[in-house]
Amino acid sequence: MAEKTLATLFHETLKDVYYAERKILKALPKMERAASHPDLKAAFEKHRMESEVHVERLQQVFEIFGKRAQGKTCDAIEGIIAEGEEIMEDFKGQAALDAGLASAAQAVEHYEIARYGTLARWAGELGLKDAQKLLVTTLQEETKTDEALTALAEGSLNPAAMAA
Repeated sequence: MAEKTLATLFHETLKDVYYAERKILKALPKMERAASHPDLKAAFEKHRMESEVHVERLQQVFEIFGKRAQGKTCDAIEGIIAEGEEIMEDFKGQAALDAGLASAAQAVEHYEIARYGTLARWAGELGLKDAQKLLVTTLQEETKTDEALTALAEGSLNPAAMAA
C-alpha cells in the first residue's frame, strides 16, 4: 500500500470539494425558485455565479497540483443538500420557508468555509503558493456569502417567519 501523506489528503479533499461545488451548482437554481424573498433569490443567483468561478479555480488548483480535475462523491454535501430539499418540501408555501432556505444555504457555506480553509492551509504547507492564493480567494468569497445570508436572515427572513 502506498504511503498516504499530506499531499494525498490535499488531493482527496480537493476532489471532495470539487464534487461539492458542482453539486451545489445544481441545487442553487432549485433553491432560488423556491425562495419568495427577492433578496434571497438574488443571493442564490449571486452564489450560483460565484460557484461557477469556484469550479474554474478548483480546476486551476488541480492543474497546479499536477492532477486531472475530478470529483469524488461527498457524502457531507449530499446530506446537506438533502436537508435543504426537505425544508423546501416541508415548508412549501409557508412563511418560514425563506428562513429555512437561508439556514440550509448557510450549512452549505459553513461546509465550504471549512474545506477551503483546510485546503488553503495545506496548499501553503505543500509549497503550492499559487494554489493557496486561489483557495484563499474562494474562502473569502464563501465567508462574505455567509455573512450576507446572516444579515438577510436576521434583518428580514427570521422576523417574517416569526410574525406569521
